[in-house]
Amino acid sequence: MKAVLLDAENHYRLAELDEPAPGPGQVAIRVAYAGIQWGDTMVRDGRFPVPRPFVPGFEASGYVTAVGEGVDAARIGTAVTALTTGGAYAEVVLAPAELALDVGDLPLRTAAGLGWGAPTAYDLVNTVARVLPGESVLVHAAAGSVGVLAAQFARLAGAGRVVGVVGSAARADYASGFGYDRVVLREDFPAALEGERFDVILDPVGGATRRAALRQLAAHGRLVVFGELGGFGPVPADSSDLLMNGASLLAYNSELLARTRPGRLAGSVRRVLGLVGDGSVRVDVTAEFELGDVAAAVGRLAGGVTCGKSVLRVA
Repeated sequence: MKAVLLDAENHYRLAELDEPAPGPGQVAIRVAYAGIQWGDTMVRDGRFPVPRPFVPGFEASGYVTAVGEGVDAARIGTAVTALTTGGAYAEVVLAPAELALDVGDLPLRTAAGLGWGAPTAYDLVNTVARVLPGESVLVHAAAGSVGVLAAQFARLAGAGRVVGVVGSAARADYASGFGYDRVVLREDFPAALEGERFDVILDPVGGATRRAALRQLAAHGRLVVFGELGGFGPVPADSSDLLMNGASLLAYNSELLARTRPGRLAGSVRRVLGLVGDGSVRVDVTAEFELGDVAAAVGRLAGGVTCGKSVLRVA
């Protein structure tokens, strides 16, 4: 099969590899599309170390072609969206059967656009922050695949005000189409908000952004952290200050959830599939690349050029 390899020199190259066979609890998927996500930049940059050469790609859509021990053979031929630990930038990928979800009639291009971002956005709003009707929500990285979905889920939860923070005017224009009441530029943050406080803040950035967020929480507010786009580093939080404000600092790690509570993550994917299927939520695939263009696709994401979701066309 054709596959993309990331080598020890950080070069992507196309290679011919043997097709993998599913083990117990796994399915093999003939990949139609693979999603591009932030984990790809972390692997490329060595922040998420893996043995090299490595076949990257952590999310895919396609058809089940084989099943491992313990998996119902009736799943063969089913169209699925899948979350993987790697290998999706190839013609065949293995995935845990529990995290390969049937998509019915949903287009496979859209199904690949769900990836890890869709259940993450759903969980941030509904199972971690538990946004309530009338509450205000601030979303950082508002034009990314998680950000545009988080705004939509917040609206469905009844949020009274949703504000986004982005890195450029072009990204602000894009994010404005997904339910935000206001989108501000990161260079103007937090001054542009003039001391406004929020019931829920979703932060994948860290650093100074996270320190500012702790000061922007309203009484009983919840700060949810789910990434370190700005680089790893401690952000002190005084538990006494949180107590006096009735505030909470929460964390969400979808990769950990996949390993420890895969059924919970799969349940969130199913709920998202229902909302996308009935038109309540829009997954926006804004760019499509060929299998040989992985380096350019990942570079655009890392450089802040990508809005919404990018995918690779594999089949």
